[in-house]
Amino acid sequence: MKTLSEKLIAQLPYSQPFLFVDEIEEVSDTYIRGNYTFDESAFFYKGHFKDTPVTPGVILTECVAQIGLSTLGIYLLDDAEKVAQAKIAMVGSSIQFYKLVFPNEKVIVESNKQYFRFGKLKCSFKMKNTKGELVCEGELAGMIHNEI
Repeated sequence: MKTLSEKLIAQLPYSQPFLFVDEIEEVSDTYIRGNYTFDESAFFYKGHFKDTPVTPGVILTECVAQIGLSTLGIYLLDDAEKVAQAKIAMVGSSIQFYKLVFPNEKVIVESNKQYFRFGKLKCSFKMKNTKGELVCEGELAGMIHNEI
């Protein structure tokens, strides 16, 4: 029998090599916490940067969006048919970066729902490394629609 974490991840519209969620540790109507470990063989490390690979900010943003927005949105919909038909597009973000994330580093994303109405979900988030250091924080907003 699948865990809630496995069920939520299975409903995400992503697959390898563009799935940036390993586990959902906790989820409620107002909060989600999940993690991901960036594998050193990931495609984006080959050229970013050639002597010292670093996880691109856009990939960190995608990881936050997959855990803190898409997965939380799927949980809030709580309807398999709606989830299967829904497409979630990020429509806005405000992010501040503080630390680099290197290959094989695990990050933890915590996201708090600010509102979810009329198909729009807005969250505030924090991403930390396993030392508890703040990697980035900000806000993300996404909209559910069927036109993708």
